[in-house]
Amino acid sequence: MFSKVLATAGLIASLAINTVNAIPTIEAVGAKFFYSNGTQYYIKGIAYQLTEADPLIDTTQCQLDAVSMEALGANAIRVYHVDPSADHTGCMKAFADAGIYLFVDLETFNTAIDPDHTTWNQTMYEAYAKVMDNFQAFENTAGFFIGNEVIALDNQSLAAPYIKAAARDLKAYRNSKNYRSIPVGYSAADIAQLRPMLQNYLACGNNASESIDMFGLNAYEWCGNNNLQTSGYDILNQYATGYNIPIFFSETGCNTVQPRTFEDQSAIFGPVMNGIWSGAIIYEWIEETNNYGLISYGPSAAATAVATNTNIVAGISRTGTPLPVTPDYSNLQAQWATLTPTGTASSAYTPSLSPPACPTSTAGGWLVNGDVALPSLGQTLSTDASGATATATATTSSAQSTATKKSGSNGGKEIAGMSAGLVGVMLGFMYWL
Repeated sequence: MFSKVLATAGLIASLAINTVNAIPTIEAVGAKFFYSNGTQYYIKGIAYQLTEADPLIDTTQCQLDAVSMEALGANAIRVYHVDPSADHTGCMKAFADAGIYLFVDLETFNTAIDPDHTTWNQTMYEAYAKVMDNFQAFENTAGFFIGNEVIALDNQSLAAPYIKAAARDLKAYRNSKNYRSIPVGYSAADIAQLRPMLQNYLACGNNASESIDMFGLNAYEWCGNNNLQTSGYDILNQYATGYNIPIFFSETGCNTVQPRTFEDQSAIFGPVMNGIWSGAIIYEWIEETNNYGLISYGPSAAATAVATNTNIVAGISRTGTPLPVTPDYSNLQAQWATLTPTGTASSAYTPSLSPPACPTSTAGGWLVNGDVALPSLGQTLSTDASGATATATATTSSAQSTATKKSGSNGGKEIAGMSAGLVGVMLGFMYWL
């Protein structure tokens, strides 16, 4: 009898895993993403981080949000911070059932690469690997970000080899564990002075094991009634032409002109750009005081409500039935409904793009000169007094990262509209934004 119970339990567990994983996987081939069935995958994503806590552990909330996202037309979420020790099965199944894939950042609050005190060490590596260990098991995990806006100012490009070193080591770890080849990439701040050097540097070189697998750009240039030329997207398109790995907008959704009409989506998914770009992730799901949200979970609450309701943070309800923010939600829904590029079948795609040339350094601009040797695990960036040159010096492998929140380069979207009190509450929460 006991053996039958064990067999039944094993069958139930197996069925549960298969249910979670009953979705085609995503892979990067050349400059495109493909479903495992051979159809090209275009990202229609939403930035999803309800609080600083892991948003992928509340199964009920994920189920509610997944239904609303599916109705919106989304097929991806981006999550900036997770707890690698938590059970994510329920949420990942909820999103898989809705056809929604996950792009997740590997960094944690105290292990992100810091451009001002730059290192890549064993503590950071192990923390990133734990996130990969947890999420590689889910078939709807589509990609890992090695960092988000690590380089946020035009004088911080000396940190780029450390980003690349992190990608190198996590890709090697992925392969050593025989995990699925989930792409490892980077999400960049849109810094005009570093275009296109940063994106090219991270993909350059003859050794693919040292390059990122995908590149995301956080761009907020297209505001209101714009077009390719007036928004500057024509320049972004020019720089992305011929890029050898998938490139997409890892954040977008300017809100300086309201309501948001998301007209940039018609360009991104239209014939001028969809042969080059792989889609976009809209910032963001939940409505906060910065006015980027697509839904809310009810009206703002008084600060005193925090004492009696743990689901309220900084006066914002973080759980409940998602209520569309009007008209932003319906505007995006209408845009995505008409934008369905078919792309290329993987069977008809033979990528022949070469990696870009590694950019040379320029005075007062890009500071990394060519295809420099990457730092090894346990090295720290050391600059001279002027900060113009750099060498790598070894440190103990267990050194702790001292990452801090970097300055925003996209017009300060993270703090726009926040009260002084809210900023105080959010200080520990801001790094992933």
